[in-house]
Amino acid sequence: MGAAESVLAGDARALARLLTWVENDLPEGRLALDELFPHTGKAHLIGVTGAPGTGKSSLVNQIALQYRKTTVSPQKRVAIIAVDPSSPFTGGAVLGDRVRMRDLAGDPGVFIRSMATRGSLGGLAKATAAMAQVFDAAGFDIVLIETVGAGQAEVDIARLAHTTLVVEAPGLGDEIQAIKAGILEIADILIVNKADLPGVENTERALRGMLDLGHPVAKIFRGHGKTMSLTGSEPVGPAMWLPPILRTTATDGTGVEALVTAISQHGQHLHQSGEWGRREHARLEAELDLLVTEMLVSQFRAGLPEARFKEVLEQVVQRKLSPWEAVRVLMDLKVD
Repeated sequence: MGAAESVLAGDARALARLLTWVENDLPEGRLALDELFPHTGKAHLIGVTGAPGTGKSSLVNQIALQYRKTTVSPQKRVAIIAVDPSSPFTGGAVLGDRVRMRDLAGDPGVFIRSMATRGSLGGLAKATAAMAQVFDAAGFDIVLIETVGAGQAEVDIARLAHTTLVVEAPGLGDEIQAIKAGILEIADILIVNKADLPGVENTERALRGMLDLGHPVAKIFRGHGKTMSLTGSEPVGPAMWLPPILRTTATDGTGVEALVTAISQHGQHLHQSGEWGRREHARLEAELDLLVTEMLVSQFRAGLPEARFKEVLEQVVQRKLSPWEAVRVLMDLKVD
């Protein structure tokens, strides 16, 4: 039985092995992804982003526990992709999210995969989208994608997730940073975690004030790598989704049930408004653009003599050619 067939049959070891192939971009992984892709498109992809120290990992743990409660009907299978930052010197990563998610250990309905960014910008490793597809095909209903909280490039999560959770915390002074980074623009649900700490009212007030400014007649959505106005695509009015601001305390699970309910409501809204299909289209378009770009660059470099590249690079270093001129030279275009 091949890797794809084993994953579809529910083989956990085959799933873990395939995720490793995908993360390492091995030919076996690409082949399995081709076979699994027709089985994707069912899972709800939930991105969890925010500044370091806001308690994202602990909150993801509580969200997964809530989905796995016996009182939830039907009970959801949950996959977690926890992206950790890599060391710029060794390339290694601590991958410590499993330590914070010990409550989920032993649950066959939960699969946790930690992975390193490996230098990838935006907090999302290059293989994250492919891993989400594997979990989707494997029958997981919920795929939680926790990013590293690296700053402005965190808006990349909006290209992948159906529902984006932006986590803030009182007392960290991150409200202005979130506003400056454009984080609020991609939030479907805003969360003030560590709500038992002083200053939670101030944090919530600041976020609500910015949301009020950002939701006049028409909202500009800058997710999925593009700037799109909802006017003309999604009706403005009662049908328009306004991001709620929820308080949670991940240490004891306070507010998590209401958060999971809001996630479910957002999923229903996406389906009813047709936005789910539009986001899927934009997500797959962005993924296709990225893959085409990588393949073209790879093919270009493979057909370019290394000595020629180094010669042109040296001219750039010596300021004899600008980078733009160097590109034109390398592509055999006329230099003005």
